[in-house]
Amino acid sequence: MAATAAGCQHYVRKCLLKAPCCEKFYVCHLCHDDEENHKLDRFQVREVKCAVCDAVQQAQQACRRCGVTFSEYYCDICHLYDKNKKQFHCQPCGICRIGPREKFFHCEKCNLCLANDLLGKHKCLENVSRQDCPVCMEDIHTSRIGAHVMPCGHLLHKTCFELMCRNGEYRCPLCMRSALNMEEYWEERDVEIAQSPMPPEFNSRKVKRQCNPALSQAVMEYRGKCVMC
Repeated sequence: MAATAAGCQHYVRKCLLKAPCCEKFYVCHLCHDDEENHKLDRFQVREVKCAVCDAVQQAQQACRRCGVTFSEYYCDICHLYDKNKKQFHCQPCGICRIGPREKFFHCEKCNLCLANDLLGKHKCLENVSRQDCPVCMEDIHTSRIGAHVMPCGHLLHKTCFELMCRNGEYRCPLCMRSALNMEEYWEERDVEIAQSPMPPEFNSRKVKRQCNPALSQAVMEYRGKCVMC
């Protein structure tokens, strides 16, 4: 598969990877996976071909024949070639992340790199990043799309979360807890309720129903507001 000086739609690079599974050359593992009926394990890549002089050689950052630099960033573990996005290789994650490194920490329980502003402020779930996105059912851990951490601790692709919100769905697809801070929404509902008084015969009426945020069989006010949360 031919490469251009710019690489492919996924990465900016001047080389092609030799797939150890089928010994074909592709610009990246994603290009390979789109064409073949099997997946390329980029960790097993041993050889690359220069897109400038066609020299096949051991995986490295610069061509041994013409001297061209294959990419601004190179990881000799992931065999990731790309333009500089301040990437860093996270050993516990086992892959490269877009940085800079100093803005992230690795949560041992979640087994995931998270932004520093979530340190001590997120709910930990064991190996949460090793699950597929519950919206698109695609892998989250190795995805090039960033992950969105919800208050319940579950993860979605950021793009999937935005799509979910645009479609008027504000609950986690896995546990059904609120995915957003709903205080403003409830304040608006309180104003609407105040403008439409309850008929006297229903003032003390209550019902029982499951409250997802409280995760209990809560006693609910007739208008639907949980008395526990």
